[in-house]
Amino acid sequence: MTTSEQYEVQKTEQEWKEALSPEAFKVLRKHGTERAGTSPLDKVYEEGTYICAGCSQPLFSSDTKFNSGTGWPSFYKPLEDAIATTTDRTLFMTRTEVHCSNCGGHLGHVFGDGPKPTGQRYCMNGVSMDFVPKS
Repeated sequence: MTTSEQYEVQKTEQEWKEALSPEAFKVLRKHGTERAGTSPLDKVYEEGTYICAGCSQPLFSSDTKFNSGTGWPSFYKPLEDAIATTTDRTLFMTRTEVHCSNCGGHLGHVFGDGPKPTGQRYCMNGVSMDFVPKS
């Protein structure tokens, strides 16, 4: 697991609790998962950028978003240097966990069943992101 000292944005657990909603804290800082179909961001398809709800770092362009049918916002490619990954061996399986490369916040997981051109499906928790429409 990656240690928090590797991230530019550093906050205490109490500071994160004060800065985030309880649901965002659970997902971003405690590696939780929001229920499928609960994020309004799953149905957003306008032009813009998805940013980390913890530190505002740009993560994904709307150009790479697609409807995966999973109930979570899905993308086939992150922005350059926006994410970090670790191996997640919870729930009796091995998955690739996706984190914000700036604050270490848990975003979701990446799977190899996405569309071309990458074949990747970055399945993200909507509560871990905010959407900034293109102006």
